[in-house]
Amino acid sequence: MDDESLLDLLVPTDILQSLFSASGSFSLEEALQILIESSKTDNGRSNIASRAMLPKVLQLSQSLPYPPRGQYLMLSLKLLRNLCAGEIANQNSFIAQNGVEIVSTILQSAYPDYGITRMGLQILANICLAGEQHQEAVWDQLFPDQFIVLARVRSCETSDPLCKVIYVCAEGSPKMIAELCKDQGLIIVVEVIQTASAVGFREDWLKLLLSRICLEDVHFPILFPKLCEVCATEDTEDTGNSENDAFSSEQAFLLRIMSEIVNERIREINIPNALALCILEIFKRSIKAVDFTSRGKSCLPTGSAAIDVMGYSLTLLRDICARESLEGFKEEGGDVVSALLSFGLLDSLLCLLCQLEPPALIRRALKQSENQERTSSCPPKLCPYKGFRRDIVAVIGNCAYQRKYVQDDIREKNGILLLLQQCVADEENPFLREWGIWSVRNLLEGNEENKRMVADLEVQGSADVPELAELGLKVEVDERTRRAKLVNISS
Repeated sequence: MDDESLLDLLVPTDILQSLFSASGSFSLEEALQILIESSKTDNGRSNIASRAMLPKVLQLSQSLPYPPRGQYLMLSLKLLRNLCAGEIANQNSFIAQNGVEIVSTILQSAYPDYGITRMGLQILANICLAGEQHQEAVWDQLFPDQFIVLARVRSCETSDPLCKVIYVCAEGSPKMIAELCKDQGLIIVVEVIQTASAVGFREDWLKLLLSRICLEDVHFPILFPKLCEVCATEDTEDTGNSENDAFSSEQAFLLRIMSEIVNERIREINIPNALALCILEIFKRSIKAVDFTSRGKSCLPTGSAAIDVMGYSLTLLRDICARESLEGFKEEGGDVVSALLSFGLLDSLLCLLCQLEPPALIRRALKQSENQERTSSCPPKLCPYKGFRRDIVAVIGNCAYQRKYVQDDIREKNGILLLLQQCVADEENPFLREWGIWSVRNLLEGNEENKRMVADLEVQGSADVPELAELGLKVEVDERTRRAKLVNISS
C-alpha cells in the first residue's frame, strides 16, 4: 500500500474530497501544493475562503500524525499560514474553529522540529495581526508555559516568528506587556535573549520587542541582572569574584542591541533619567571588571563579556548625550546629560582618558626611551578594544556641546590639553581625529577662558606631525615631564 493510500485511511473522506475539488487534483500532496501556490495572492486567499476551506485544512492538520506524516503536516501548515495572511474571513474562521489550540497541540507534538515550529509560529503571527480578540486567544493559550518552551528552541528560524507573536500581542495591550515584564514573563524574555545571543536573528522583531520592554517601558533595570544570575552564582563559587564584577555574554548582547536601537532611532526615543543613570552605573562597574593591561585587537564585539558591556554602555551614553545635544529634550527636573554629570560621568571619563597611554601618533612623537617605560611606577592603561578612546572622547564632546558649565569644568580639571591630544588620526581608534576636533570645537565655542588657555600655550620643544599641521596645531613635549600636548602653530 502506497503512502497516499495510507493517508486515505487517516484522513476523513469529506476533507479529501474538499481538497481535491478545490485544487482539481486527486493526489493529496499535489492538491496541497496547488492550494499553497494559489493562496499566495489576495484573490487566491479570498477564493479559497469562499469555499470555507480553512476548517477542512485545520482538521487535516489534526489528523496527520507526527513524525510519520510530517511532510504532509508541513504542507498543511504552510497552507494555513498563507490562508491567514491578511484574509480576515480565514482569520476569524481560524479562531472560531479553535485553531490556536490545534496549532499549539501540533507544536507540542512536533517539538523541537525547527520547520514545524517555525511554520506554526508564522500561522499564529498572522492570526495576531487580525486584532485584539485574536491576540488574546493566542496569548491565553501560549502564555507563559508554551512561550517559555518555544523560547528555549535555540534557532533563529523559530525565534524570529516567536518574537513577532509576542511583540504583536503585547504592543497594544497594557495587560499583556505588564505580564511579560514580571515573574514568568521575564523568564520568556530572558530565554529569547539567550537564544538570540547564541544563534543570532534575521528579522527586526527582536529589536522591536526589546525596545518596547527596555526603552519605552524601562524594564531594563529589572531584566539586566536576570541575564547574569546563573553566571554570577557560578563565578562567585569558582573564583570568589563578587556579583558586581560578573557579566554575561547575554548582558553584553542586550546592551549591544539597545545601542543599535538608540543609534538608529536617536531622534525618536526619549531616554528617561533613571535608565541613563542605570547604564552609567553599569559602565562604572564594568571598568572595575576589565583588564586594561592588554591592547585590544578588535572592535566591538570582542568576545569578552566585561569589555563588551563596557563598550556598549559607553556607546549608549554617547548617543544619549548626542540626542540631548541635537534636540535639547529635557525631562522634568533637568535634562539627562545634567543628571549623568551629577553622578560623575565626566570625572570617570576624564580619569580614564588621562590613564590611557597617548594615541599611537603621539607615542611615536614622544620617542620615549625603553628605560623610561620600564621605570614607570604606574604603567598606562591600554585600550581594551579598537575605538575605546574614540568613544570616551565622543561622550565628552557631546556633553560639552553648548554647556558652558561643562566647558569650564573640563578646563578646571586640566582636561583641555588632554582633549587636544585626541585630535590625531589613530589606527587603533577609527575616527578619533574627527571626534577629537568635535570635542575641542565644543570646548571652545562661546568660552573665552578656554580659547585664551589654548592660545597661551608655550612652545617647549616640538615634534613634526603633518596630520596636526593641517589643523593648525603641533605636538609640544614638556622636557621635564615628557608629556605631550598640542598647541596652535600661530602661538
